[in-house]
Amino acid sequence: MYKGQKVAVVIPALNEEKAIEIVVKSLVSLIADGEQVIDQVVVCDNGSTDSTVDVATKAGALVVSQPIKGYGIACLTAMASLPECDIVLYVDGDDSCFIEEAKVLLDGIINGDDLAIGSRTLGNIEKGALTRPQLLGNWFASHLITLIWGHKITDLGPFRAIRSDSLRAINMQDETFGWTVEMQVKAIICGMQVSEYKVDSKVRIGESKISGTVSGSVKAGIGIISMIVKLFFKRTEIIEQQKKLS
Repeated sequence: MYKGQKVAVVIPALNEEKAIEIVVKSLVSLIADGEQVIDQVVVCDNGSTDSTVDVATKAGALVVSQPIKGYGIACLTAMASLPECDIVLYVDGDDSCFIEEAKVLLDGIINGDDLAIGSRTLGNIEKGALTRPQLLGNWFASHLITLIWGHKITDLGPFRAIRSDSLRAINMQDETFGWTVEMQVKAIICGMQVSEYKVDSKVRIGESKISGTVSGSVKAGIGIISMIVKLFFKRTEIIEQQKKLS
C-alpha cells in the first residue's frame, strides 16, 4: 500500500536468473513512511531455460508462465493474474533501473496522472546502458509521436506506472515490440494525463534479448513504427472503444 493506493508490479522475464532476485527483492523491500510500497509482484516467465522461475519465486514474486515469446504477451499474461489494485507498475527484470525511483512514478499517479513514464532521456544514462540503435530508435519514435499527436514524448521507457482503471480503458492488445508505444499513444489519444519523470538507467545484468542482436533491434524498430502507424489510422476507433470501457 502506497499512500492509500494498492500497487501491483508486472515484470516480463526471459532468462533473467542473475538479475531477477535483485529486482524482486528491491520491490518487495521498498519502504515509504515505514510502510511497504508494493502489495504484489507478478513475474511472467516468457519461456526461460535457466532458473528464473525458481529464483523469482524464492525472492517473493508470484510467477506465471507464457511460453509464446513476446514482450507484450508476457505483460498481458502477468496482468491476467494481478490482484485487485489501484496502480500497476511495470519494471523490466534485468536490473537496468533504480527501483527506489518507482516512488516518483507512483506519486505522479497519486497526484493526477493516468500514466507516468520514467524517462531515461531526462535522467542519467550510464555508459553502455543503452546501445546506439536503442538511442536512435527511441529518439526517432519519440519525435514522431510528438509530431503526430502534439504531446511531448522523450522516451518509450519500460519503467512506468498507470492507474488501473485507465489501463482497463485503453484495452492493451499488442503482444510483441509495440507494447510500450501502444500504451503511451492510446493514453494520449484518449485524452488521459500522461507525464514523464526523470529516471536514471544502468547497464543491465545479462544480455538483452532485443538490443543485444541486430535482428532483435530491427524487429523492435519495425514493430514500434508499425504500431505508431496503426494507432494513427485507428485513433477514432480507439476513442469510441475507450468510452465503452470507461
